[in-house]
Amino acid sequence: MSNTTIAKDKLVADLKLVVADTEELLRATAGQAGEKVTELRARLEKRLQDAKFALGDVQALATEKAKAAAHATDEFVHAEPWKAVGIAAALALAIGVLIGRR
Repeated sequence: MSNTTIAKDKLVADLKLVVADTEELLRATAGQAGEKVTELRARLEKRLQDAKFALGDVQALATEKAKAAAHATDEFVHAEPWKAVGIAAALALAIGVLIGRR
């Protein structure tokens, strides 16, 4: 898994936690009265709904891009197997040299 994928997964997980905490906060303050509290709750509910939709879109887009990248890689490896082996060997050598320097 690439660093970008890991970062996206962490971002999605963090956003899910924020959404869950916000929902819990809204439930906990349901009995609170007052004009400002009611207004704040309405704004939070709207932003929470927007965040849920955006999170779903980001997650779907990330999944779609990951599938496309995997498909393109698979096609390349099938079309150019020796190039793929050469690239993998070069990367392994480069990583080995970098690790060896430590």
